[in-house]
Amino acid sequence: MKNNPFKKVFIFLFALLLGIPFVKAHCPLCTLGAAAAAGGAAYFGVNNLVIGLFIGAFAVSMGWWISNLIKKKFIPFQKTLLVIFSFLTTILPLLPLPVFHEAKGIYLSQFGPYGYTIALNTFLMGSILGGLIICITPWLSHKITEIRNGKLIPYQGIILTLGLLLITGTTMQLLL
Repeated sequence: MKNNPFKKVFIFLFALLLGIPFVKAHCPLCTLGAAAAAGGAAYFGVNNLVIGLFIGAFAVSMGWWISNLIKKKFIPFQKTLLVIFSFLTTILPLLPLPVFHEAKGIYLSQFGPYGYTIALNTFLMGSILGGLIICITPWLSHKITEIRNGKLIPYQGIILTLGLLLITGTTMQLLL
């Protein structure tokens, strides 16, 4: 494994994360975990849909994390806009890369006399799904805590986040 670019990115992200204070909702561990999973998926040659899942999760988690660092509210919907901005500025620059040009066709028989086929970029669809998983994880964690009468499982947030991403990614890799 000579001069692996993923290794340099992970070392940089880890060093960056050491200097930033802890925030609630999405912590540096969730963000770094999603980034590491994306790098590992790319390294082992998994489907673009799965790589998109982890990179989308990383982008949304990073946006949420940064939005929690900003204590003062400057504009309405500031957190939401920062999460969307983080997602767009992470995902859109990657779309023109030749490695992410894979598309899957979806046939919709109810439209038109002969049906309608839509080609969807698998990386983009995976990214959106990964972002949605990251968005529902705090709600699921809160529900689990309610069911357990206010008791948290140690590292509940990161277990739930990475668990959902790994289960979804494994399922997509095996079925699609």
